Amino acid sequence: MCGGLAVIADVPKTQVFALARHINRYAEIIPQNTIDKPPSAELRPDQKDSDSLPEYDQLDEILHAYVEEGKSIRTIIGLGHQEDVVRKIIRLVDNNEYKRKQAAPALKTTKLAFGVGRRMPIVQKYQN
Repeated sequence: MCGGLAVIADVPKTQVFALARHINRYAEIIPQNTIDKPPSAELRPDQKDSDSLPEYDQLDEILHAYVEEGKSIRTIIGLGHQEDVVRKIIRLVDNNEYKRKQAAPALKTTKLAFGVGRRMPIVQKYQN
């Protein structure tokens, strides 16, 4: 959330890992342990994102459906995702909207990015 430009802010985690592997296809440019290490906010010892979030392939699908395609909770559940997981992820996205208002500008790589492309009201406790 710091800096003047958030270069990969709009790139899903699964795509970040794919790009890193692609960059390393001929030589190790990005340290392999960086790619292999489980993602974490590193706010406490031994924390992993998967402790509180679904695996990134599932998470990225839910986020894509909700943020980029504007699909409803019911529609996303209908795509085969567990209801409790979908509701949790959407609640996290909506409850953390204020963070995106404070974030550095991001390069837009998707059709509807967080930031300029997608703004949700935060004062009125918007609920999807």
